[in-house]
Amino acid sequence: MIEQIRSELEPVEAQLRDHPYLRALEQNEITRDGLNVIVGEQHITIESDLRSLAAMVARCDHPRSRRFFLGILPGEDAAFGALHDLATALGLDEPWLLAYEPTPEAQAYAHYVAWLAHYASPAEMAAALAVNFPAWGANCGRVGDALRDKYGLTEHATAFFTLFSGPTPSEFDEDVRRVIDNGLLHGIGEAQLKRAARLLQSYELMFWDGVHRASTGIL
Repeated sequence: MIEQIRSELEPVEAQLRDHPYLRALEQNEITRDGLNVIVGEQHITIESDLRSLAAMVARCDHPRSRRFFLGILPGEDAAFGALHDLATALGLDEPWLLAYEPTPEAQAYAHYVAWLAHYASPAEMAAALAVNFPAWGANCGRVGDALRDKYGLTEHATAFFTLFSGPTPSEFDEDVRRVIDNGLLHGIGEAQLKRAARLLQSYELMFWDGVHRASTGIL
């Protein structure tokens, strides 16, 4: 089912893989100040996602589902720390991060994750994340490479993107299957899983659109 959903969402995947923000970074077209945007947006997003994952953990009534979401939390927490290292490398401090005004388009993703965490089933959220994580990871790999190759940032400074771009653990897909199986067993329909994945992947595209526009001033 996950492979079927990924296949159906291939047009969105193609837009993510060929996003103009990535090309702009790789061609050194984003100004140094423009790099601040993705840091500010991700600071809000990761902080929100940590709370969302914790909320889903609290709602899970099946041990396997609970372990699945608990397993994601340490990586998100490590990324949040690494994001502060990137901020420091760009000359951004905590007051700047707290004062950053987010772009609504770029925050739709985090808002939908929060909705999933509070109102959807664990199966829906797991299916959406299973489809989304590879696309997010691939884009993070390209951003990290561009920041090192074109902007001279170090491996340490760009560790935030490295953490997300690594290979998915072998047990991840199996854990997702267990969460989805439990959801199907308790009445969650295939259409609900597809809807959750489709919306989250669409909001992922909106994130990159928003970051690109805010970074370049393109309307």
